[in-house]
Order: sequence, then C-alpha cells, then structure tokens
Amino acid sequence: MATKPEAAGWRPATLAIHAGLKEAVFGEVSPPIFQTSTFTFPDAHVGAGRFSGAQPGYIYTRMGNPTVQALERAVAALEGGQWALAAASGMAAISAVLLGLLQAGERLLAGDCLYGPSLTVITRELPRFGIETRLVDTSDPAALEQALAARPRLLFLETPTNPTLKLTDLTEAARLAQAVGTLLVVDNTFATPYCQRPLEHQADIVVHSLTKALNGHSDVIGGMIVGRAPDLHRRLKGFLTLTGGVMDPHQAWLILRGLRTLTLRLDRSQANALALATWLAAHPQVAWVIYPGLPGHPQHQIAARQMPGFGFMISFGLKSGRAGAMTFLNHLRLISLAVSLGGVESLIQHPASMTHAGVPQSQREALGITEDMIRFSVGCEDLADLQEDLAQALAKL
Repeated sequence: MATKPEAAGWRPATLAIHAGLKEAVFGEVSPPIFQTSTFTFPDAHVGAGRFSGAQPGYIYTRMGNPTVQALERAVAALEGGQWALAAASGMAAISAVLLGLLQAGERLLAGDCLYGPSLTVITRELPRFGIETRLVDTSDPAALEQALAARPRLLFLETPTNPTLKLTDLTEAARLAQAVGTLLVVDNTFATPYCQRPLEHQADIVVHSLTKALNGHSDVIGGMIVGRAPDLHRRLKGFLTLTGGVMDPHQAWLILRGLRTLTLRLDRSQANALALATWLAAHPQVAWVIYPGLPGHPQHQIAARQMPGFGFMISFGLKSGRAGAMTFLNHLRLISLAVSLGGVESLIQHPASMTHAGVPQSQREALGITEDMIRFSVGCEDLADLQEDLAQALAKL
C-alpha cells in the first residue's frame, strides 16, 4: 500500500485530515484497527528475515503495528519530522527520551517551570540513576547560555510553560545548545504543531502528550516522540520496544480520529481564548492575565515570531487570592473543574493545589505558580456562554 503524498506541500488543515494514511485496500476511508498482538509469517525464512531486519514487515505489536504507525506518520508530518514513535502516555514519551538518551555521569539541563510530573521525574528519579540535573529559566538567554557551559547531554524545555505560559526563543535556544553539542528536546503539548513547530527552529526532538489537543476529546491517553536524526530514532525505538511503554492500536485509532479535526478545533478555541483573555484582563476581580496573544505578555514578540497561533491556554489570578480562587471554581456551571487540557470542552483548575501540588511551595512561588493562579483550557463552546459562566462565578466573589 502506498502512502499518500504528504511531501507534496499540504498545509496543516489538509495534513491533519490526510497525513499518515495509506491508500485503501478495500476502499475504506477510515484506517482499520489492527487489534492483534502478533502477526503470522508466510514462512520461516521471512520470519527470520524480519527479526534480523533484512525484511520489512510486522512481528509483534509491541515492536510495531499498522494502526500505530499510521498515527506516527501523521504526527511526524504535522511536526515536519522524519520519524515519530508513539508511547502509552505523554509521561511515557518524556521518560523514554530522558532514560533512553541519558546515562550515569551525564547531565540534563531542564526548564525550571514544567508540568509537575515532568519536574518530579527530572529532580527526583533521574538522580537515582547517576544523572546530574539542573533547572534554569530557559526564557532568559543569558542564564541559559551560562547553564549550557557545563555541556549537558540534553536540554529539555516547555514553551509555553505549564502553567505560567512563559516563552523560550526556540531559535536562540537551539543555537546555544548546538554550540556546546547539547540535544534540544521540546515539549510542544501546549502549542501543538498547528501553533508551533520546534523542529523548524532546529530542535532535535519534540514530545507530546497526545491526550491533550492532538486527540482533543478527553477520552484517551497517549504520547509521541518526533525527530529527524536516524540515530536518535534507532536508540529511542529500541528503548521503547524493550521497556514496553508503547501504544495500543485502538488507542492509536482513537487519537488519529481526533487528530483529523485539530485545526477546526484550535481555530475555535484560540479565537475564544483571545476574546476571553481580553475580557478577563478588564474585569475588576482579576489581578492579572497571561496569554501569549495579548500585547501585554512579556514575550508577545517571541510568540508572534515563532507561533502561527497563540494557543488555547490562559492563566490568570484573582485579587481575592486562594480563597477567591476556590470560591470562583466552585461556582462555575458550564466550565468543568478538572485537570488536563486541549479538549473540545473547557477545563479549569488550580495548579498550586492540583497539577503542581507535588512541587515544593517555595519553588512554586519562585516560578510564579501562586495561590491565586487559575489555569484555564479554553474549549470550543459558544463564546457568549463561556463568558457568562465566568461572569456569574466572578460575581460570587
């Protein structure tokens, strides 16, 4: 079966719908789910050839599956990568990169503001294996350059960061990393390849939680690693296969189905986010708003330069502090109080007591994850309904 000609210059909306699919065998429009653990060989010589790598073909779903590979091809095409590897979750993807590429005695430099479990793996788990870790504000080029002088093996960062929405200049970060032989790994979950393509800024690897906007329906867990260099693909493919953190074919099919509406969903959610961020910034109960699309964002110019879209995430603080935040959250009627993000439905949460509760309070406060902070994943509902829900909850303060 021939793959559709993705290299023909399709734009993101077309790629989201068609990338990764092969020409149909029976005229099917939707790719089949190859729900099988193992694959038969036509004869013993073919089986031996597949195991040796001399012949193409499938062996065992932990080692490769057609449905999973369709999703891998699709996300690789959207990110502009040469290859992609699907993982069981976003944290499985991140852990595979960190543990698959680092070894005892090597150094990891990471952004100081990351998703809570990412920070925990980096600061608590990696040192157990003799890996030296250091955190730095990657949005500060001078601080980043100074930290890179130690020549770490990897630089791992998020942009925008979770939940402070701070931005790193990817072109500059890649230049500084390359100068000392450091691999740049970017978690692109918040932006998605529709709003940012780190590989185009010379990042070496991109990771995603597919659970979020790429799937978009809050109904399945998954992760992805995307890159260009063949040697990194070989290393990470081998690590994922051996350690077993791979994706199930039905899981892959669900995410592939969600991926098809990526640009439609994000066009709506981004438009909602910009309008609501502007409205919140003018509300008397709101102390501050952070959204990359607002001209007042400290790094708005970086966002305008490296992000075709500003995303669907807003963080804001209330003048009434933590008590006000809890009262506000408890009175929302439409917007769901839940962690995660990127679904068609709007989700909202309190990072200091939820997603980042495992980060020490002093560290949270230093990063700007304050007690008054609320993280808001804006969905695809009618803008007026979302605004009315925010207004009635704010009126309870």
